[in-house]
Amino acid sequence: MQVQILLLLLMAFLLPSGTWAGEIIGGREAKAHSRRYMAYLEIQDGQVKRKCGGFLVKTNFVLTAAHCKGSKITVKLGAHNISEQERSQQKIPVRHQIPHQQYDKKTLNNDIMLLQLSRNAVLNNWVRLIPLPNAKSRVRPGSMCSVAGWGRTGWNSRTDTLREVDLEVMKDDMCHLYPGYNRSTMLCVGKPGLGKLPYRGDSGGPLVYDGVAQGIASYVDVDLWEPSVFTRLSTFIPWIQNILQKQH
Repeated sequence: MQVQILLLLLMAFLLPSGTWAGEIIGGREAKAHSRRYMAYLEIQDGQVKRKCGGFLVKTNFVLTAAHCKGSKITVKLGAHNISEQERSQQKIPVRHQIPHQQYDKKTLNNDIMLLQLSRNAVLNNWVRLIPLPNAKSRVRPGSMCSVAGWGRTGWNSRTDTLREVDLEVMKDDMCHLYPGYNRSTMLCVGKPGLGKLPYRGDSGGPLVYDGVAQGIASYVDVDLWEPSVFTRLSTFIPWIQNILQKQH
């Protein structure tokens, strides 16, 4: 246990102070195909290749973070081990990227994007939709949620299988150290000092409470060992519904 704590502290010093969220640190491997809504995003951004997470909200739409935008995105559904060609997987190119029109890349405010797929996903034993919250609902501080992703599990350790971690929703004032924190569009998540947090690699994954997607992994600061910031989904339900109704 002491060795693990020392490694986490070392990682905190070596990693950049502020960054997009996504990796799962201090979590566990998820049961295979227990999160059938999860999407793995392969992003081509010029000469750079990146990855993000996302989640299926309609047969031809995936929700993710706006900072996951790229010149080309391919979505992989039904995956557990992304390095293998599992028979459960569906690989679908993205036809249209729709980031929020007021997304601010400096503060990560309005960090949300819809991806229209080039064809409908086939819903089956490995691929399912996840419900979205009511526009007026608010997940309360103290609520235990979960987040999942395929990113690193530490500074120098990787995993190809989906991992998950349980995180507690905190009061908004716990995120006062984050510049640009907006309580109407963001969620403050994760009790400080536990060594459980998302980090780079799988931004855009859902924060899930009671089977409903309540947030999108957006920002974390490992050096401060503080809570992470998620996009508050309930605020954007009218925006999401408007796009889903317009695009077919």
